[in-house]
Amino acid sequence: MAHLLQQHPEITAPPEPWLMLALEAFGRVDHRHPAGTSLIETATSEFLGRIDRAAVSRAFADAAYGAYLSSAGKRIIVDKTPRYWMVLDYLDLLYPEAPHILLMRNPYAIAASLKSTWGVPLQAKSSRSVSLSSLADLMLRLPDVIASSLADLVLGLPKLAAHRDRRQTMVVQYERLAACPEEEIQRLIAGLGCDPKDTAATSTARADYLHSSSFGDRKILERRTVDEKSVDAWQVQLSVEEMQTITDLIGVELMIQLGYEAELRWLIKGARSPSYIVRYFECGGICASARNGHGRAFQPTPVS
Repeated sequence: MAHLLQQHPEITAPPEPWLMLALEAFGRVDHRHPAGTSLIETATSEFLGRIDRAAVSRAFADAAYGAYLSSAGKRIIVDKTPRYWMVLDYLDLLYPEAPHILLMRNPYAIAASLKSTWGVPLQAKSSRSVSLSSLADLMLRLPDVIASSLADLVLGLPKLAAHRDRRQTMVVQYERLAACPEEEIQRLIAGLGCDPKDTAATSTARADYLHSSSFGDRKILERRTVDEKSVDAWQVQLSVEEMQTITDLIGVELMIQLGYEAELRWLIKGARSPSYIVRYFECGGICASARNGHGRAFQPTPVS
C-alpha cells in the first residue's frame, strides 16, 4: 500500500519507521538498562508531567517528519505499520485531524500470509479440535516475535475494525485494491489532498528503497504489477483446522462485520465435523447480526 502511494510525486512512504510507537513509549527502557528501568520511567514521567507531553512529542515528530520530507523533496509522508493498532489513541492525541488509511483484509488471508512469509504456526501440536486450552498452549509456546504477529491479527484486527468510523479514516478493502488498484489509489490520493491526475500507472516496479531497509514486504521485489493471486491463496495455504483456529481466535461476529460471511461458509463446506460456526448459522446468527446493523457487506468508506 505505502509503495503504491509513492506513485505520486508529492508522497513518500518509508518502509515502517515505527516512529510513533517509539515516541509513545518514550521513557520506558529495557529492564537490563544499567540506570534502572523504574528509575528512568519515573524520572521521565515526573519531568514530562510538568509540561505538555503531547506538545513535546508532536514537536519531535514534526521535526523528524519535516527533515525526512525535506531530504526526499516531498510534501506528504505516509508512516505505516500494522502495529499502530497499539497506539491509535496516542495518534489521535498528537494529530487529531491527520487522515488515517485503514487497509482491511480477509483474516484467513492474513493468517496465510503470516504462515507462508514468516513461518508463524497456526495450530497447537495437539490433533484434538481447537479449544481454549489448546489456543493458550499455542500462544505460550511461541517465540515473542511470532506471538506478536499473531497478536496483530487477534488483538489488532478488532481495534482497527472499530477505528473505521473515525471521521478522518479512509478505509480500503484489500480485495478491492487488488481488483481495482488504479481506482483505489487515486481515491486515496485525492483524500490526501493531492491531484490524482499526477499519479503514475499503478506498479510495484519502483521498490529500490527496500534494498537498503530492514523492513517492508520483500515479495514486492519479485513483482512488477499488482495481481489478485494472493486474494484466494489462503484456500490452499491453510488447512481446515488452521482456519477453524483463526475463526476461534477472531470470532464469527467480527468476520461477518467485516464482510467475510462467504469465507466462513467456504470453511463450513470443508469442515469434517459440525462446529460452533455451523451452529451459529443454523441458529440465525447472520439474521441477528443484520438486525443489529453489523451484517452489511463491508465497503470502503468514501472520501469526502
